[in-house]
Amino acid sequence: MIKKSSLIWPMLLLIGLPLVAAWFAYPQTHIPPGFGIFPPLFVAPPPGFTLWVFILIALLELAVAIFLLFPQWFGFKPVSAPAASARAKLPIWFWIGLALTGFFWWLMWARETPFGDLVYYAFTPLWWGFILLLDGIVYSRSNGYSLLASRPKTFVISAVVSVFGWYLFEYLNYFALSNWYYPNSTMPELSHSMIVALFLLAYTTVWPAIFEWYALLNTCPKLATRYSNGPRLVLSGNLLMWLGLAMMVAMVFYPYPLFWAMWVGTLLVVAGTLQRMGIDGPFSEMAKGNWGPMILMAIASLLNGFFWEVWNYGSAHPSAVPATNPNYWIYDIPYVDVIHIYAEMPLLGFAGYLPFGIMVWVVFIWAGNLFGFDTRLLKDK
Repeated sequence: MIKKSSLIWPMLLLIGLPLVAAWFAYPQTHIPPGFGIFPPLFVAPPPGFTLWVFILIALLELAVAIFLLFPQWFGFKPVSAPAASARAKLPIWFWIGLALTGFFWWLMWARETPFGDLVYYAFTPLWWGFILLLDGIVYSRSNGYSLLASRPKTFVISAVVSVFGWYLFEYLNYFALSNWYYPNSTMPELSHSMIVALFLLAYTTVWPAIFEWYALLNTCPKLATRYSNGPRLVLSGNLLMWLGLAMMVAMVFYPYPLFWAMWVGTLLVVAGTLQRMGIDGPFSEMAKGNWGPMILMAIASLLNGFFWEVWNYGSAHPSAVPATNPNYWIYDIPYVDVIHIYAEMPLLGFAGYLPFGIMVWVVFIWAGNLFGFDTRLLKDK
């Protein structure tokens, strides 16, 4: 029997401790600059490029890449992959998703079209089209299994959790002094209430998109078993949780060097909560030597991040006229904000999608245990 209060109080600390810390970090206002403005706007320029920080982070990311490419160097043993499942025909929603993705991608990038004001609303249907497209591919490769076809309730709930989950990060973003912001969110063509509605609708797409990528990666037998027989690493739930909370407090006082704590700290708090309560999740699987679920969810997020960034960049780059995507975002990443390849995200920043994907999953598991819904994403074996 899960004691729900034990699920709730760590999250209340995650939300409340940054506010308490801000009272001392900002003695005059007691809140960070720009706090409460939604969607977040530009606050102040962050520290510029710093070579030694860039080199250090590049080396860390290189080490992660080597780990992912050569797991046998780190104690992982090969596992015989099961035979690939039979294929089903692509379902009707794949073709609907393909049409929606193609049309709204063109519309968002073209900006000026015969469809008039429809361009302002292109972001969310583009992404839901893409989610349907991915789900259709999963359905075909899994011989009739997909989240939409087989777990429709979980599919819908993931969109609801996505709204609240991403809004949590918009809240934490205030304490990182707007690590990202939305320069087009005050466009005169749309009312503020409409802008807010468009943002909340856009938030529905984050969790489902990553979960669809995860399901798709699991249709590749060799990849699905690649990291399943590794060293057993048992981590203390209490240590993870309190370390994550300490990171969140420190981020308020040092928002530029510790901006990444909003992702990693949240991951540690939620994962630690699951661990200390004995709830199955990616970290409990890692304790058994199965790193696959955690790594594949991280890779799923990275793959999805590529489309987030490229589509965002093409939709409303500052040089573009007119600006028609209210959801367009810009990053203010300190120290390493260089090498942009058709993306507002700097090259080294893409690695942040790896822990983000794991965080998305543990938040979903946390919510499922609190509210009693099914959090399984894959076909039962």
